[in-house]
Amino acid sequence: MISAICKQRVFLNKGLSSICSLNAMPKRSFSDVEFREGSNSSSCEMNEFMSSTITKDEEYDIAIVGGGMVGLALACRLCSMPLTKELSVAIIDSNPALKSRVHFKKDDVPHPRVSTLTPATISFFKEVGAWEYIEKQRHAYFDQMQVWDYSGLGYTRYHARDVGKEYLGCVVENMVLCDALLSCLQENLDFQKAIHNARLASLKFPSQFRSTITSKERVQPMGDSSRVASSGNTIEPMHNGSSVKLCLSNGKNLYAKLVVGADGAKSHVREMAGLKTTGWNYPQNAVICTVEHSVENHCAWQRFLPSGPIALLPIGDKFSNIVWTMTPEESSTHKSMTRDAFVEAVNYALDYGYNSHPQSSFLDEFVHRISSLSGYGTASMAEHFQVPLKVTDLVSERMTFPLSLRHAVEYASKRVVLIGDAAHVVHPLAGQGVNLGFGDAAALSKVIDEGLQVGADIGELSLLKKYERERKAANLTMMAVLDGFQKAYSMDFAPLNFLRAVAFHGAQFITPLKRNIVSYAIGEQKWPLFT
Repeated sequence: MISAICKQRVFLNKGLSSICSLNAMPKRSFSDVEFREGSNSSSCEMNEFMSSTITKDEEYDIAIVGGGMVGLALACRLCSMPLTKELSVAIIDSNPALKSRVHFKKDDVPHPRVSTLTPATISFFKEVGAWEYIEKQRHAYFDQMQVWDYSGLGYTRYHARDVGKEYLGCVVENMVLCDALLSCLQENLDFQKAIHNARLASLKFPSQFRSTITSKERVQPMGDSSRVASSGNTIEPMHNGSSVKLCLSNGKNLYAKLVVGADGAKSHVREMAGLKTTGWNYPQNAVICTVEHSVENHCAWQRFLPSGPIALLPIGDKFSNIVWTMTPEESSTHKSMTRDAFVEAVNYALDYGYNSHPQSSFLDEFVHRISSLSGYGTASMAEHFQVPLKVTDLVSERMTFPLSLRHAVEYASKRVVLIGDAAHVVHPLAGQGVNLGFGDAAALSKVIDEGLQVGADIGELSLLKKYERERKAANLTMMAVLDGFQKAYSMDFAPLNFLRAVAFHGAQFITPLKRNIVSYAIGEQKWPLFT
């Protein structure tokens, strides 16, 4: 009897030793398993890489939750710098479109969801190597912009030449942006990356999964790390506080030193990390769609109406994008009206509705002449009000979504950081939301790179707070500006109408003010007031 028990103990010890030796073996890179980097792979093999079908538990340096524009932009930026390109990165998103490339035809009708990229954002895309892919698809630069309101008391025209630029911005479909960023990632074969097509089910922080060890569980030393052998014969890696456990909806478990929440306004990462937000809902919805003209549009137009602004943005060929802010009741009506009735409503809102077109006054002409003689005039100062292009047809579905302002009280906690809409949501009246998100991606990648240079832990709170301080100041400033515009132009009150007219005339004819506004709007200037 005693002999049999001894034999069993020897057998168990040998089994545990075998497990230990397996765990002591060098870990294979996930890129070696999913996608053989540096090989001459076909497009089918590329898609195998995207499917991320490897071992159950995987370890990464960074896990980006959210494979939208901002999350992909962060991954692209990380793979474009010498130090950060050595990091291993997982992208977690349930969107099936991330599994394979989407092929676009330039003669297709543009999708209603677009983004207006500033010159600063375009420079970022060029730095990471994604802009070359956008240039192969449909996009529309614009060098002029006109802003006015329904009162007919004033207007402002801006031109890229006012600040010595070739363009004020570029309008690109969101799907094209995502495809360009994915293409950029695929071309960087040396960068260790994997896309997991699943939802994030839960986050477990080091203190949480260490506390699940009971007195009945045994910890066995295994090389540089340790594993917990439970009574159910499962073995779970222990990371000594250096990693977060991500449980996915497909049953996989990942470990990462840093989790980046890029999962939008309703961020699960933010909620799971216990990061609070402040803000409010606007009594407005946005209606977006694609319309057509008889000629090509090269100007961005925005008119402030009693219920909210309407914007007409060029998207290439003879198409433009409509972003129309209105009350929820009005949005329901405009979404359900006939196509012809909607086109008529758009032309009424952009052209002949409410009041007559703004005209330059004697005082305006006088200020213009003085500025011209002094040599401080701008290219757009001499331009008179122009009537927007007439819309001839509605060529896409009409989409609506509610508007709100949200801001995370904190962008970071230990091993978790927020970027994009997960950290801040703004009103779309100036098209700045996605540009703020790309600014987050650029700033976070820079902070991570600086941390690696001094050997810091990329998940340390002190490092992440450096990113938070930089971006929170810039984001809050832009949010305050946009919210101020929303409130100032949402009231029909005679004295306020007069003050708005004064502001329009000042922006049109006071050269330093105009240049300051343009520089701040296009991302060339950090603060809005004469810096």
